[in-house]
Formats: sequence, C-alpha cells, structure tokens
Amino acid sequence: MWDLVVVGAGPAGASAALGALAVDPGLSVLLLDRHDFPRDKACGDGIAPHVFDLLAEVGVTGLVDDWTPVRRFALTRGATGVDRDMARPNWVVPRTVFDQRLAAAAQSAGARLIRRRVRGLRVAKDVITVDGDLQARFVVGADGAHSVVRRELGVKPGPVALAIRGYAPTPAARAASQVIAYGPGRQPSYAWSFDRGDGWSNVGYGEQLAAGRPRPTRANILEHLDQLLPGATDGGKSWWGHHLPLSSWFWRPRPGPVMLAGDAAGLINPMTGEGIYYAVATGLLAGRAVADALHNDSRDAGTSYRRQTGRLLGRHLRHTSLTAQLTRSGHILDAGIRAAAADQATFDDLVELGLADGLITPRLLRALVTS
Repeated sequence: MWDLVVVGAGPAGASAALGALAVDPGLSVLLLDRHDFPRDKACGDGIAPHVFDLLAEVGVTGLVDDWTPVRRFALTRGATGVDRDMARPNWVVPRTVFDQRLAAAAQSAGARLIRRRVRGLRVAKDVITVDGDLQARFVVGADGAHSVVRRELGVKPGPVALAIRGYAPTPAARAASQVIAYGPGRQPSYAWSFDRGDGWSNVGYGEQLAAGRPRPTRANILEHLDQLLPGATDGGKSWWGHHLPLSSWFWRPRPGPVMLAGDAAGLINPMTGEGIYYAVATGLLAGRAVADALHNDSRDAGTSYRRQTGRLLGRHLRHTSLTAQLTRSGHILDAGIRAAAADQATFDDLVELGLADGLITPRLLRALVTS
C-alpha cells in the first residue's frame, strides 16, 4: 500500500512527488512512467524562472546551472513586432535533460521510480488500485495529453492544438532569443524558435484544431513554420508531432483521492503553448494536498488541491482564456504587440501573462486600448 502513486514522471509527476515528500519525507511515493529516463518529450523546452522559484521552495536548485539563460524575447505577426529583454531570463533546456534531472531530484527526496505503462485504475472507498495489483491511498495523474487517469475519471478534454517540434542550427538573426511568430490566419497559430545556447534551437509550429476545419498534415505544418520563420527547418532533425491540451476559462479539480496535474489536467497556455510552469505548480500543490490529507486522516485531497490551485491560477486562467479569445482578432493581436513594443513595463506584463501566472493588468489594458 503506497501513500501516493504518481502516474507519469515528467515535470508534473516529479513535482507531485517532491511536494508530498517536502511536507513529510516519510511518505511512500511511487512514480510510474512508461519510459526509461532520459527520454525525449515533444515540447518547446522553454522554462520560465518562476519554475525554479517553485522548485527552490522544496529544496531543488541548480538544475540548469550549466545551461545558458536567454534574455531576449520577440513576438511578431507579419510586419508588426516587438523584441526586448525580459525582466528575468528564461532557459531553453531539452526535456531529455530537464526531466531526467527533476525525476532524479524526486528520487533523491525519497520517491521510487519504475518503468510501467498504466492502463487503468479502480477507486474504492479506502484504496485505489492501479492496473489491478498496485494499491495506493492517493493517485496523481500526471500522464500527459492522452492521460489514462483523466480517461478513467471520465473527465473530457478541452480544446486541443496540434504542433510539431524539431531541433535545427540557430541562425545568427535568431541567436540568444526566444521568438514566437503568429500566423496571418485564424488564431491561435504560431511558429517558434527558441535558442538553446549551444548552437541549436528548438523550432516548431502549432495551431488549434477546430471542428469542420481540415486537420493539418506534417507537410502543411512544416510549410507554415518556414513561412513564418524563414529557414527555421534548415538542417532540422528529431521532428515530433504532439497534441497540446489548451487551458480554458474554467478549471475546477474534483474532490477525492485522485487528482490531475499539468498536461493531464489540460493546462497549456493558449497564447504561447507554455506548460512547464503549470505542470510544476500543480504537481507541487497536488503533492502537498496529499501529504496534508494523510496527516489529517482524510481521503479527500482534491478539495484542498482545488482551493490552492484556485488561489494560484484561477484568475490567471480566466485572463489567458479571455486574451486568447481577443487575440483571435488580428487587429487586437497587432495592437498588443505594438503596445509591448512601445513600453517595457507593458512588455513585461505580457510576458508574465504568457509564460507564468500573470494577469491582464490595468497598465496592459490601457496600453492595448491606446494602441
């Protein structure tokens, strides 16, 4: 009987283990993942500094000290663009590196990691049975966009984007920066080029899937990427398509002993495709909720988790959802980019909204209306 079984050992899952063990190092925590580590993961690889603030709270530091921080951030749409220094640098670290180091930190804290593909679970009054033979008091589903745990809970996925990611040599014009180029048509659709600092960039293109609209092919996606960021695919390799479960206006975790975190919970910023901050934040909160429930001899960690995530992300998710709706208009998207180009503080607000837990500030709103 495990105190906590975490399905998925990526950033959300490893963080859930760290959150629980930071509260009570004596808990028995099992991490399950379908792959051995290190393993690749389709992602933009961008990591906001807020992620490391959260991890430092549970004693995890120095994960990317040997990687080069990226301070420049650029947003473009056709001839409209902004290119500025961010208030705090980001990092671009392949998931083969970051996820392995974070999973190792969870193991150092006391979690056990084994390779296993989870196929189902059964929730009873006093125990959760995973795959018929593993028993747990609590389960955190951190198993990504196609979450088995989410399916077993009967939670329907929300809006989804389709993206492709590859690695290509960094051109001089896009060195030392993260670039997002929005497409000319229906939003959200964007290409990105994130310099890793080692001569290579993470490059890709994504767009939201919609009923009645043809599903883009690999050739379509690569063509859009090269149109928005000319030359981005030159010398590219490791192309990998993936789904992005986008966050929406309303997210309310259920009460009980099973929680969802990160991509499994449908938490991807619809403006930028960012998901690692949400994964680490919700993973840590889910783990802490489990530790608190065990301390109080309760079977309901979900209610505490809902309260804590609501305080951290509730307003933010409503603001990103509203922004995503507004920026479906090319005129409004252009106005936002012009406003950020005209004022550093407005730019900083926009970065916080797109990469972490920022809000539509009065300053950002005034600048948008003025622009």
